Amino acid sequence: MQQRIMALDVGDKRIGVAVSDETNIISTAVDVIERRTLKQDIERIKDFTKEYKIGKIIVGLPLTMKGTKSIQTEKVNKFIDILGEMINIPVLSFDERLSTAQGERLLIKADISRRKRKKLIDKIAAQIILQTYLDWMGQTLGSDTGND
Repeated sequence: MQQRIMALDVGDKRIGVAVSDETNIISTAVDVIERRTLKQDIERIKDFTKEYKIGKIIVGLPLTMKGTKSIQTEKVNKFIDILGEMINIPVLSFDERLSTAQGERLLIKADISRRKRKKLIDKIAAQIILQTYLDWMGQTLGSDTGND
């Protein structure tokens, strides 16, 4: 059986968490970690990796719309580096442009109140990041016909 993949949407106040199913085809929003200390945040992430038998972590990388780095990109890269040092699982970054905006639109379309959206948006963004990654992996693997 394949190990699951977890995605994180890392913000200054919260970290959205999503995990894949056992086949790494479907992404599910799981939880939101309220940021405390870096050590506590990473311990919570470790708990999720054990609970869901995670084999890889994808962290959404917040690039600007032009694809360049910002202050937030640097913060997330630093988080990725520290997480990678403290956990025994591969940690990769993945372009997350528009994931929060896309999640916000979905929640508005579902007629979720502004107050409830604030609580849900981070894990929905993580779910979108992960689903985009899973779809991209499926296309990448599926397009390899071996006829080089």
